[in-house]
Amino acid sequence: MIMIGITMRVEEVASHGERRDAIDQSWINLLATCGYTPILLPNHLPTVQEMLRSLPIRGMIMTGGNDLLKYGGRSPERDEVERFLIQYACDSGKPLLGVCRGMQMLQDFWGIELARIEGHVAVHHAVHTNEGSWSKNSYHRYGARKSVEKLVVTARAADGTIEAVMHKQASIKGIMWHPEREMPFEPSDMSMIKQLFGGENENEYDDAR
Repeated sequence: MIMIGITMRVEEVASHGERRDAIDQSWINLLATCGYTPILLPNHLPTVQEMLRSLPIRGMIMTGGNDLLKYGGRSPERDEVERFLIQYACDSGKPLLGVCRGMQMLQDFWGIELARIEGHVAVHHAVHTNEGSWSKNSYHRYGARKSVEKLVVTARAADGTIEAVMHKQASIKGIMWHPEREMPFEPSDMSMIKQLFGGENENEYDDAR
């Protein structure tokens, strides 16, 4: 069993006076399809720290949803947990994938300023890499066109918005599209996930596009 820790969005339910941690079930299906057991990480830092000490978690995924506090978000507890996870990945060497908001957290962690962008919400658009171009979904209002030395840009949209990054030394990647929202799941996305986190069949989708 290969465990992958996965963060959750914060939902405010005013009618019940509750703040709920939530996640799209598609994430569970995607990770199970890739051969992993998802471990849901709550937005409570002491609990997450204890889980990482106690469980053999192979790596972590920071999912989408919620703007960062700096950009008008209302989930400081999530910002705290995910900032810790980034530092933990750097210190421990464990792989980390940031998806949409998760990639924005990576960029903010390394001092990259985000700005509002147009034409990236609820659309598919071309994403250009050194290996070619692919159509990817897009659901984000914030992005960046400049990076820093530690985060290598691996994909951009036609308007120059950065769509994917990887850390120069650590096993850390970020993507702005949502692999869990494609049905069926894209083989290229599954290949990327399996190559990052490893496993018995990490090369299963190498030739898929």
